[in-house]
Amino acid sequence: MPVLAHGARPGRCGEGRARPSGSLRATRTGPSRASGTQEEAVMATTVNRAEIEADIKETLGLVPHFFTKIPTELLGPEWEIFKRIELGETLIPNKYKELIGVGLHAETKCRYCSLFHTEAAKLFGATDEEIQEAVHYAKASLGWSAYINGMQEDYDQFEAELKQVTDYVRAKAA
Repeated sequence: MPVLAHGARPGRCGEGRARPSGSLRATRTGPSRASGTQEEAVMATTVNRAEIEADIKETLGLVPHFFTKIPTELLGPEWEIFKRIELGETLIPNKYKELIGVGLHAETKCRYCSLFHTEAAKLFGATDEEIQEAVHYAKASLGWSAYINGMQEDYDQFEAELKQVTDYVRAKAA
């Protein structure tokens, strides 16, 4: 796994160090039961934005501008998701996740995501040839999708034929 800026490695926020007390606190407020009204629990969260931004900077080397626009009450959860899914070790190795992202965003035409996933794929060891293959695979797969959907192929027949194909290939490999 590549080492990110300042020696930080992808992982969970606070991993390996104690979380300062009071950095994230949830309290319940709402009408009392004595009033006879139905209780409506509202979560009020106190977030230490500076602590979260410090973790972002420790992991990435800076706090990217788009993170500064996230409302304070959402920054913690958004950063945790980003760090766990985009940077962390998951069931799919990071290199392959990023190649999926390259192919996916070739279709969504999001230049920000295309740039991010291409550079992240390289950080996680993808070659230029693998990145090119991911884009070609996306192009081919999307082309077949357009054709089959456009021709309005019978889905049940497609499903039955696919089962026959997979059964045949499995049997042949055994």
